[in-house]
Amino acid sequence: QVQLVESGGGSVQAGGSLRLSCAASERTFSNYIMGWFRQAPGKEREFVATIGRKGVSTHYADSVKGRFTISTDNAKNTLYLQMNSLKPEDTAVYYCAAGTSWPYEYWGQGTQVTVSS
Repeated sequence: QVQLVESGGGSVQAGGSLRLSCAASERTFSNYIMGWFRQAPGKEREFVATIGRKGVSTHYADSVKGRFTISTDNAKNTLYLQMNSLKPEDTAVYYCAAGTSWPYEYWGQGTQVTVSS
């Protein structure tokens, strides 16, 4: 059973940056696709970014492309999401997830990101 714990959320002003971290309980990056998702109040959870097994490929939602970067640190069993040029519409609870395919099997508890204008 893989456990995922997010951290790094907080409140920033528009244009600012945050880096989210997701610590995994075991080596996941060789076996699983890793991803970030978010859910804003009153909206459905949506895809943000994914990174393939062993970090081979990355994919981003159009809304974050060019501003967010997904990466992994294998030595630390940690997934990151670097978020730059943040906008108020990026406000949401951000979740990391891991799986062999969609729907992903494992999810973190989420971390709140609030961007003020």
